[in-house]
Amino acid sequence: MPVRRKVLTWGAAAAATPLLAACGEQAGAARLTKQAPRRDGQKVNLVFWTWVPLQKAVALWNKTHPDIHVELQIVPNGLNGGYQKIHSSLKAGSPPDLAQVEYHTIPEFMLVNGLTNLSKYGVDKLKDQYVDWQWSQGVFDGQLHAMPQASGPMGFYYRKDIFERCDAEVPSTWDEFRAAAIKIKKRAGGSLIGSFAPNSALWFAAFSWQRGARWIRTEGDTWIVDIDSEASREVADFWDGLLRDELVLAMPDLTSGWYRAAQTGRMASWPGPQWGDALLRGNTPGTKGKWRVTTLPQWEKGDNASANQGGSATAVPQGSRHPVEAIEFAHWLNTDAKSIDLLVEAGYGWPAARIDLGDSALGKPDAFFGGQRYNEVFQESDGNVDTSWKWAPTTSQSFEHIKDAMGRVAAGNGTLVEALGDIQGRFIDDFKAKGLKVRSA
Repeated sequence: MPVRRKVLTWGAAAAATPLLAACGEQAGAARLTKQAPRRDGQKVNLVFWTWVPLQKAVALWNKTHPDIHVELQIVPNGLNGGYQKIHSSLKAGSPPDLAQVEYHTIPEFMLVNGLTNLSKYGVDKLKDQYVDWQWSQGVFDGQLHAMPQASGPMGFYYRKDIFERCDAEVPSTWDEFRAAAIKIKKRAGGSLIGSFAPNSALWFAAFSWQRGARWIRTEGDTWIVDIDSEASREVADFWDGLLRDELVLAMPDLTSGWYRAAQTGRMASWPGPQWGDALLRGNTPGTKGKWRVTTLPQWEKGDNASANQGGSATAVPQGSRHPVEAIEFAHWLNTDAKSIDLLVEAGYGWPAARIDLGDSALGKPDAFFGGQRYNEVFQESDGNVDTSWKWAPTTSQSFEHIKDAMGRVAAGNGTLVEALGDIQGRFIDDFKAKGLKVRSA
């Protein structure tokens, strides 16, 4: 089995930021990628693991590309088993040809040499067709290791009817969000402004990201952990106050109870990612026409800072025998106009490909959002994301610490501010367990 003792660099080649350093030997893929010879007219079959409903796009590909057939296999979403399945297939030497990998987990797959270096197969000539920062999510040592697919720039979904009935201003700042929360609690007859999601570390990270926190950075080959920063504490203190005063629901998001709260008007808003549009539309059809979208509230009045929640790439795991054909499919999937429209319909998120909003399904008025061209909000948000945010190669483990801590707080045990110190220590332990050099900020 190949092992790895190598220092990688993370980021665009021009930036060349030293970052991912495997100081200890890490288990790698049991089989490395190697292109199989292909006879003229030979049909190639590719296996694609994903939890995103991409069936229509894959069906279109198979209809229009008879020489390369893609078999779509739906797996559990990443942190609920999909990533473990990919890791197991790497160790067993039986990986799929393509796999859905979220941006925040790419570093941990790099740590075990789990992704094919796509630059060796000429993908760099395609770079100009993608949004720069999304492309850079898969760049290590100046080489691309995952084709970017989509991201989740943040916005503020809100129920126009409830805000108007309560005479509450749609908030442009988080202070105004709290003021609106107080008014809605008093006047809405059982509605609250929104919810706190203890199950979503990504969601909490997005607010820290927007505030200017940087949980992870590097100095040389040493990782610096700074989740217990002043910026993160400010975010935690804000949500502590909302929970303490019972101004928001303490409820896991994207669950049946959460959707029921959105359906019944128990929840009047959701600061969420662009890909949440399809979830609201699909799970709260009775609220059609009542929702609107505006800019994410700001920490400082007059700012225009945004953040990103989620985002995925299409990777070619180490061991594929058809990387050339896999790249051809991945590029088509994520840039072809018809494919993008089908992906938009499936709610996959904000495209990684450079698009003209007016020529895309994303640019159309939407009856669910009262005829608003709501993606104009997310287009602006996408441009205001600070792209210097980085993820650790221990993100999956670290997210579990955040979820555990937020769950305890939501249950009434302690505060988020108090939890940050404990989470910081656990982050560091995760790095040490991987044999990586690490210290607190």
